[in-house]
Amino acid sequence: MPSPLITRVVQDPSDGFRFLPHLETEPPDLRVSFDVLGGGRIRARMTGTSVPALMGTEHKADLRARPDEVHGAAARLCARWKERFVDFQPVDDRGRALRERRRPYAVPADLSSEPEGELRTVVADLARGGESLLFDTLLRGDDARIETFRTYLRAALSREGLRVRFDSDLQLPWPMLCTGEQPAASATTLGALFSRFLGHRHQIEHTGDAYAWIGPPRTAQRQPAVSLNHDGRVGSATRADEVAKALAEGTECTVRTTYEELVRDFGNPHLDEQLMYFWCHGEFIGNEPEPRVLAIRLTDGTPFDGHTVRELRARHRNSSFRPLVLLNACHAGVAGASADRAFLGRMLIEHGAQGVLGPHIAMPQAFAAEYALEFVRRYLRGEQTAGRIAHELARHFAARYRNPLGFAYGLHGGMDSRLELTSGGDT
Repeated sequence: MPSPLITRVVQDPSDGFRFLPHLETEPPDLRVSFDVLGGGRIRARMTGTSVPALMGTEHKADLRARPDEVHGAAARLCARWKERFVDFQPVDDRGRALRERRRPYAVPADLSSEPEGELRTVVADLARGGESLLFDTLLRGDDARIETFRTYLRAALSREGLRVRFDSDLQLPWPMLCTGEQPAASATTLGALFSRFLGHRHQIEHTGDAYAWIGPPRTAQRQPAVSLNHDGRVGSATRADEVAKALAEGTECTVRTTYEELVRDFGNPHLDEQLMYFWCHGEFIGNEPEPRVLAIRLTDGTPFDGHTVRELRARHRNSSFRPLVLLNACHAGVAGASADRAFLGRMLIEHGAQGVLGPHIAMPQAFAAEYALEFVRRYLRGEQTAGRIAHELARHFAARYRNPLGFAYGLHGGMDSRLELTSGGDT
């Protein structure tokens, strides 16, 4: 006579197969790939519902540009923003600096009281540089395939409201690039100039690695876990204290001010935060022949970079570490073309982060604090994705403050990241 057998499960051999390895999401409206091939060749591809499907072929072209040339042009564009906008200094008729208007675009976040004609001239210069990098450097050439690719891409980017993914081996400041639409000089308003920037027109993310993270999906939280990682000496005259209060409201907030605290928690396999905020200085460190990489420093001044992230997180590949990282760390100086600006972000994503949002240039502290305050408040509501918030903030600061610095923030991954809250969550 059959009888039931008593069983006891001592292992879970199906672990890793009970869930799909990555969260699925809606595909972007436009996906543009720039792959660096052997010999320094760049191959461009393009897909998505915002470009027409072609019979018997695809949107693809081998470009004339070379990676070093493109990276050099990108570094020059970032330097141009710093020199001609952030460090802009009006002078009198004799060429002497006007002391009463010391760096007028860097000290305040709100530029609505600045002379519009003067501001329009500076922004037009930045827009010209952003267009040139995209169409005259990266996509230059009179080959029929390149011309066709350039025409289709220009048409797609000239639309508004797309979700755009630049899946690229080339690390470029995509939101700071511009469409080729140039209104007549007599009709060029500040608003028309702002609308040419890709960061004003679209939600944008940069990706590059394939299957950067594999692990279980996050579970919704009633009280999000967040962190403030900061140098307490930075931004004392800004709204930094309000950002700290916004982070702590209705959350479990961890505050770190030293390298040792970062090392302690990044080495913890159970580190589980939904939003990590860094408010500190950054600089490029390293020695030849390796490219310099971005490192951040908290109050104690010890550098923390992507190599440190790898050392601490490599053993915890399938952990619950899945934060969105807001890396509000200003570069101490503009690095050359050989600097790997995105290495820290790549390492954070490779080891679990959903995405990294940060500035492409040395950002004035007043604006950086205003941007962080708006982003933190909106993201912790759990109502919008990081991509939508970044897009809305770029337009918000352009329209209300007449300030284009929102275009200088870029998302490395994370366009569709959103804070998942359970019903009854109080943030």
